[in-house]
Amino acid sequence: MIRVTTFNERTVAVFGLGASGLATIRALEEGGARVAAWDDSEAGRKGAGDAGATLVDLATADWSNFAALVLAPGVPLTHPEPHWTVQKARAAGVEVIGDVELFFRERAAVCPDAPVIAITGTNGKSTTTALVAHILREFGNDVQMGGNIGRAVLTLEPPVANRIHVLELSSFQIDLAPGANPTVAILLNITPDHIDRHGTVEHYAEVKRCLVEEARETAVVGVDDAWCAAIATALEARGKPTVRRISVQGPVANGIYARDAKLYDGETLRADLKGIATLRGSHNWQNAAAALAAVEALPARFRENGDIQAALRSFPGLAHRLEVVRRIGSVDFINDSKATNADSTEKALLSFPENIYWIAGGKPKAGGITTLAPYFPRVAKAYLIGEASEEFAATFGDAVAHERCGTLDVAVRRAAAAARAAGAEAVVLLSPACASYDQYRNFEVRGDAFKALVAALAPEEVGS
Repeated sequence: MIRVTTFNERTVAVFGLGASGLATIRALEEGGARVAAWDDSEAGRKGAGDAGATLVDLATADWSNFAALVLAPGVPLTHPEPHWTVQKARAAGVEVIGDVELFFRERAAVCPDAPVIAITGTNGKSTTTALVAHILREFGNDVQMGGNIGRAVLTLEPPVANRIHVLELSSFQIDLAPGANPTVAILLNITPDHIDRHGTVEHYAEVKRCLVEEARETAVVGVDDAWCAAIATALEARGKPTVRRISVQGPVANGIYARDAKLYDGETLRADLKGIATLRGSHNWQNAAAALAAVEALPARFRENGDIQAALRSFPGLAHRLEVVRRIGSVDFINDSKATNADSTEKALLSFPENIYWIAGGKPKAGGITTLAPYFPRVAKAYLIGEASEEFAATFGDAVAHERCGTLDVAVRRAAAAARAAGAEAVVLLSPACASYDQYRNFEVRGDAFKALVAALAPEEVGS
């Protein structure tokens, strides 16, 4: 774990006592700080108390005693309105930060030149983070991966000169990390998301921009959407940092572009993604291009023993993102539970040309799936689950054969039977285009449920 020494002998308030909150408490205390911990949830307070945390009711506390408020990223900072702890902190002149800010402050204190690659974007950041970490490990490096993926950032090993930290950062985490200055920052794309937490797409984009603008060496920016293209242009105009553009739409100056599953730097072929199942689809070409650009931006010592083509081909993929669960006969079962919005599901539908037996639904997001209409001809039939069933059925109308299944187990069983009956190459695709909260705690639990249901299918239920 990382000992946070920058608040030694001072008192810090920590609000939000989930996994990252508990890790923050331990890191601060190990570094010599006093911690006042609190949560709105009685269960959260009990869990923290059982773990040895000092509980202090922040509603009645004297905020003049606190050097900072460390806020869990899931707690509202600005919208729909600041959380009550944020209001109290601001009234008392107490800074509001998150665990990622603590990481960067500790790096500045103990090893300022320790390499850090930080990845953000609306879609693709988890796959890109995992891919960057995989490539660098295949090259023989000491790599720590965490943040918004896997482990909380303060549970990782500390920054040192020859250890690379690869961090996925959400907009919530960036908002709480004003001092974040990674060696290399990646901004993949921006589409409207989390507007309830940021108020406007303009503010959401501004938060994302902050990360790449503060990169010490290189900003890798996907320029296939108007928001990111404008950010790249503005960064170049200011001359900081070096900007590497990424595109799957055509050649770019000083960057890497993808065409027909191949990555090019100018006219030079850099990598071939054909036949790599874990990197299928143009969205993954973008992810791979960004990963390649980021790795190449590091000092040569981190790359001298690497074979980029071999590293790409050995990438195992990301759980819950176009994850091949099983093949039975001519039917592939694909877990894309991480697709919690239409833009992410679009990438999945683009990856399969036809005979898609699509399981969709859950807690709907603004806009639903209307933007996916151009891909409806690829869908043989849709199986609807959760709260979005009626909304999605209305969107499909007569354009897509569909049935309301209610729950995932019914949808898997019916989709498997229909795919078997088709007698051709087919895909049973869980790509919900929805949050999971109506039926599952998170998208991981939903994806695991899908995998368990598929594993339980007998071959004769699908064909062999």
